[in-house]
Amino acid sequence: MKCLLSQGSTNACCRPMLFIRALMSVPPDEGQLLSLLLKAINAKKTIELGVFTGYSLLSTALALPSGGKITAIDMERTYYEIGLPFIQKAGVEDKIEFIEAEALPVLEKLIEEVQEDDLYDFAFVDADKMNYQNYHERLIKLVKINGLILYDNTLWFGTVTDPHNPSYPSWIKDSLDSLIKLNKQLAVDPRIELSQVCVGDGVTICRRVA
Repeated sequence: MKCLLSQGSTNACCRPMLFIRALMSVPPDEGQLLSLLLKAINAKKTIELGVFTGYSLLSTALALPSGGKITAIDMERTYYEIGLPFIQKAGVEDKIEFIEAEALPVLEKLIEEVQEDDLYDFAFVDADKMNYQNYHERLIKLVKINGLILYDNTLWFGTVTDPHNPSYPSWIKDSLDSLIKLNKQLAVDPRIELSQVCVGDGVTICRRVA
């Protein structure tokens, strides 16, 4: 796999932070993947960590049946407000419970409160990469057997295949080690089976089996 950061400073990944923030949004093909998987498992209750402007959230809400519910957690509501008018226009705002908070404390509270017969069908994680492993350990307790947990950015612009390249910008380096550790952890986790697909920036699809 070719690293997308190996093409010099003119690459989109090395442009100013304003453009980099645009890369935080889920691309359309990934939104289609989410929709397909949600419908395939007949998901009704989902959780999303990391919302940004809400493109993946909108894709999820549109795929859920009437009465479906999404617990959406993000530390910053400002970006969510940018996408909220589109969610409202689509008529799916009622499916979303937006929680402005750090994810880990919310997950801990959900673990304490959730009932075995009311676990989540589906989880999508596109949040701070350094906590992906922590999120995984908690989501395993919140997602039902045969439910899906998806992790975004697990290829990290191809840098996971060439982690020692000194030319990477700091925002890539800051999360690279955490994503490599996550990939290794998921590969040997007996509680899941997985497939890593080259959609967007890499999506790892985990099915909980134990």
